[in-house]
Amino acid sequence: MSTNLPARIPAQHHEAPGSDSEPPSAAFTRVPPNDLDAERVALGSLILSGTPNSMSYRYFGEILDTGLVPEEYYRPAHGTIHQAICDLHEAGEPVDAITLADQLTRIGEINKVGGASYLHTLVQAVPTAANGPRYAEIVRAKAYRRAVIGAAQRILQYAYSEEGDEDEVRELVEQQLTEIIAGTPGLHEAPPEVGDLYLDFVADLEDIQTGKKTGLTYGFTDLDTVTSGMHPGNVTVVAAQSGVGKSTFALNAAVAAAKTGAKVMFSSLEMSGMELMQKIAAAEGKIALHHLTHQGGLTPEGWEIVRRLGPELFQTLPLRVYRPDGASLGDIASAARACARAGGLDVLVLDYLQLVEAGQSRNITREQAVAGVSRGLKNLSVQLGCHVIALSQLNDDGLMRESRAIKNDATVVIKIERPDADDKESARAGEVDLVIEKNRYGPTARVTAAAQLHYSRFVDMAHT
Repeated sequence: MSTNLPARIPAQHHEAPGSDSEPPSAAFTRVPPNDLDAERVALGSLILSGTPNSMSYRYFGEILDTGLVPEEYYRPAHGTIHQAICDLHEAGEPVDAITLADQLTRIGEINKVGGASYLHTLVQAVPTAANGPRYAEIVRAKAYRRAVIGAAQRILQYAYSEEGDEDEVRELVEQQLTEIIAGTPGLHEAPPEVGDLYLDFVADLEDIQTGKKTGLTYGFTDLDTVTSGMHPGNVTVVAAQSGVGKSTFALNAAVAAAKTGAKVMFSSLEMSGMELMQKIAAAEGKIALHHLTHQGGLTPEGWEIVRRLGPELFQTLPLRVYRPDGASLGDIASAARACARAGGLDVLVLDYLQLVEAGQSRNITREQAVAGVSRGLKNLSVQLGCHVIALSQLNDDGLMRESRAIKNDATVVIKIERPDADDKESARAGEVDLVIEKNRYGPTARVTAAAQLHYSRFVDMAHT
């Protein structure tokens, strides 16, 4: 959600009528337009209707559809609460007084907004959640009036200052009025016509055809060719049975993308940061993984390789590893947003989907919970402009658990199969198939790579 309304400003100052000796800010102070009761009821309605599949859940969406954003609340604490509600919703978690209090506690804002008891006060202020959208519109209307006052004040102050010439004054007035008109609640700019998009389309097409615009690499040539690589706002689901190597594939892809300069975050619910470091060192240094994990296993030559990996790889690789304290999608999303703020995020890897907790509602099925996580990751990829690689566990029949929702949100679905997993005498021992079962922008295919699991890596067959 976004708005073009100028930022809310504090109390406005105006000149008393008839005065011609002082600027307008010196006479008296008026309280800007606001309706705290409407703010409380709008927030209370969001909290009351924020649980998916509840009878009132439709009102939650209708309130957000009004375009109400945190900056439009007069009371800053109310804006903080609204943002926390949005964060929970975007992470696929249910919104209620308890989950909201937990979210505000996690971000250190619970006491600043009045404590958990204030959240219950907001709920108690709601006559009926069905009226929530109307109260949200009242809050927006008051914010709009404050924005008008702010624009008028800026025009008056500039006019009184006698700075600039008439053209500059006119430019400022036009700019302020344009912002106010564009920010009118309920007034939306018409979407562009296809004729307006044509030139941009052709320029983008030329970049694609000439190779100037390519996706981030997975680290496998044939896979990149079939899928066009990893693109912002898209999700790749990597599915495999336990022990086949989905974590190895994902970590290899994360490192390959990071080597190109892409900012990557690898979030694992199974492995610690040190375990991930061991796997990267094994793959990049061609050191047998068990030599890194057992006492006395590392030779002097191995130590030298590890030493060189420091300045040559680890200290220059834009890769962050994150193991959340819990298993909440909200925690993972918060860490991803922190990465985006700290320099950008191009790829987010989650290992793995079925371990993530979407919410705490007792009325939600396992399939609905995983669907919430899948949808939350898709939304996060769009919001942050990053590509998400989400790992998924296959059951004993080779089917992806809770597959329908996961596949719906995925741009690419890759199933990893190892012919020698159950047949050690297989003629294809040491090979792995990357079966592309879904490819929204290309064909399905089967790509074969070499499995060097003693080095914790898969590589192109041409590199073996």
